[in-house]
Amino acid sequence: MARARTEEERRRKRLRWARGLALAGTVVGVPLLLNTLVARSARRLPASRWGRPESLDTPLGALAYRRLGDGSPVVLVHAFGPGYEGGQWRAVAEALAGAHTVFVPDLLGWGASAKPASGQRAATQVALLERFLREAVGEPAVLVAAGLPAAYAIELAANAPELVRALALVAPLGLLEPPREELGGDQVLHALLRFPVFGTSALNVYASRSAIEHHFAHDVFANAHLVTPELIDEHYRASHLPGAQRALAAYLSGRLHLSITAVIPRLALPVWLGWGRESVAPPVEDADLWLHALPAAELEVFDGAGSLPHLESPAAVTEALEDFLASLPETDD
Repeated sequence: MARARTEEERRRKRLRWARGLALAGTVVGVPLLLNTLVARSARRLPASRWGRPESLDTPLGALAYRRLGDGSPVVLVHAFGPGYEGGQWRAVAEALAGAHTVFVPDLLGWGASAKPASGQRAATQVALLERFLREAVGEPAVLVAAGLPAAYAIELAANAPELVRALALVAPLGLLEPPREELGGDQVLHALLRFPVFGTSALNVYASRSAIEHHFAHDVFANAHLVTPELIDEHYRASHLPGAQRALAAYLSGRLHLSITAVIPRLALPVWLGWGRESVAPPVEDADLWLHALPAAELEVFDGAGSLPHLESPAAVTEALEDFLASLPETDD
């Protein structure tokens, strides 16, 4: 109960911070010219030179993904944050591709995928991920997901177990969320963040170069020396692609959050948990709660890493995932 209260306090703090950001946007949002200059300064991302780019058509637009290697399928799903997309898994994907067919999607609204004006809800993300596994992957896969999308992976595995061979969850979220009927998101905050000029200004503050640098140096990485100008520039430009702010607004207002407390008892497949020892949100102490909910799960803690160990320490994460994959029972051909 104490941990649940702590998580609730943390959630309320995030909402207060995001509301303050929206309020700041209304104060500094008057200079429309600044928003225009930001949009112009965020040049397009250079063509990515890894994997084979493909896409899956969906009713909400194209879901972009990369395919690498050959063998049993592994799907790597990125976390959410400013400029986040499947590229955060690149080093791990390239290493695993020696023995597996690796799929790395950009979730709807992120990276190179479509950024529709509507559809930014957790249930939509789960449904599209299920469609991706059925139509793009086409056979049971090991589903690896980080952060909030780990909850999507759990929901999918519980409801469509024929699609998921095993789960690997990196610093997952969703276990300590309030009941799903309370997870409609902050409607007022979402409206503010989507409001022309004002919302754009607030999100430009959140996704400014200095804010992205602070985000990685203080909230994500254990080793601030890894926060390079190239990393900052990549996330800055990705967060300012046309339509990208819609997903950020949905994320900050809580519309993408999902509680998996009710479905987690129905999981009946191997589960691996990975955590950076220096992770701040969620803290590594939360791993105990996940192990209580999933007593058969394996846990690997990565020293010198934060909440994105697959980006900060890809070699160690790859080695641990390879061991987990090798331990899985053979599938029927």
